[in-house]
Amino acid sequence: MFDNLSNRLDSVFKKLKGHGKLTEKNIEDGLKEVRMALLEADVHYKVVKKFIGDIKERSLGQEVTKSLTPGQQVIKIVNDELTKLMGDSHEELKLSGTLPIPVMLVGLQGSGKTTTAGKLAVLLRKRGRKPYLVPADVYRPAAIDQLKKLGVQLDVPVFPSDAKADPVQICQKALVAGQKEGCDTLLIDTAGRLHVDEELMSELCRIRDKVKPSDILLVADAMTGQDAVNIAKSFNDTLDIGGVILTKMDGDARGGAALSIKSVTGKPIKFIGVGEKLNELEPFHPDRMASSILGMGDVLTFIEKAQSVVDEEKAAELEKKLRKSQFTLEDFRDQMVQIRKMGSLTDLINMIPGFSKNKQLKNLEVDEHELVRIEAIINSMTPLERRQHTIINGSRRKRIARGSGTSVQDVNRLLKNYTQVMKMIKKISKGGMRGFGRGMLPF
Repeated sequence: MFDNLSNRLDSVFKKLKGHGKLTEKNIEDGLKEVRMALLEADVHYKVVKKFIGDIKERSLGQEVTKSLTPGQQVIKIVNDELTKLMGDSHEELKLSGTLPIPVMLVGLQGSGKTTTAGKLAVLLRKRGRKPYLVPADVYRPAAIDQLKKLGVQLDVPVFPSDAKADPVQICQKALVAGQKEGCDTLLIDTAGRLHVDEELMSELCRIRDKVKPSDILLVADAMTGQDAVNIAKSFNDTLDIGGVILTKMDGDARGGAALSIKSVTGKPIKFIGVGEKLNELEPFHPDRMASSILGMGDVLTFIEKAQSVVDEEKAAELEKKLRKSQFTLEDFRDQMVQIRKMGSLTDLINMIPGFSKNKQLKNLEVDEHELVRIEAIINSMTPLERRQHTIINGSRRKRIARGSGTSVQDVNRLLKNYTQVMKMIKKISKGGMRGFGRGMLPF
């Protein structure tokens, strides 16, 4: 999303680092490029004006002139200001009051409200809560059916809404039903329109006044850029929303909505949709997003993703096997499955600090299909073959290739690379585990 902005900022910083001393002129020249990059990213022009002014004031101040590395200090200032622009720190969902606690999802048609309701249910359940889905969009019958199907898929209870009923009554009855179901959080999927109108806002206000939600979240499409900011302002002026969920952040949007919403509305982005899968809704962290834009990676999100899929007992057991050089193909397959649960490998690699600045690695696309082939090859082996790869002779290789829908050459390559990795692990084990990790994947 922020590739163009990241590239432009990187270019500016390189020029600033080339100056032994920062002057008003070279800072002004650099900030002109930053200004253009932000405007091209569809950031609101008033936001850009204030942002550039704040950076210029700080860059010409004492904190830079007294710095031994003024160019790097400017990068720090830009990072600080980007973070402040998006809200300083992550703001959580407000969940307080009598159970079940209502949360309203509002927004225009096509923003992804219904799917986001399912994603939010997944995220809350991971946190130990018991969500209850409430379809309150009676004008689009497919929305009710869609949410019911999501509920079945996720094993989350859904209120049996009737398309002929009044949305306010649906929400009031759902409060009672949710309590009987033993749920603690009501996720209300409200109606949308193709544009903001008086009728829509009136209905949403009636639901808000009767249900008294603990939080109101606007679901907005990041791909719409400044339109998303204007929509957020309209909904906030009428409903006093608690925050925003930006969907389609994995697309090719320019990023203006993410950088403008907090400044224009005063309300934070709380979550972002980073993919189509129901587990691809993430808390929004302004500081991490700023680091990512500046090519510094996002180590904390990487760690959180790892912690969410890694079994600590299995990890400790794996470490013992590695130290004793007992890491089998079966172990490798299990580790690969866990890594794939963390999401796209390309996205994970881009979270590594400095990765985006490496010209050779920047546009690297990891072939996810290769991982599928490797898993298929290992699954086609017998349990004994996975534990003792040395018994795999020519006839066994042919059988494994047939069973996995691959070629004998694919099987040979996997076994060869696995053998090389095992040799490397033995060397590392003898000299301690320092440096372990590079070249781990045998393909």
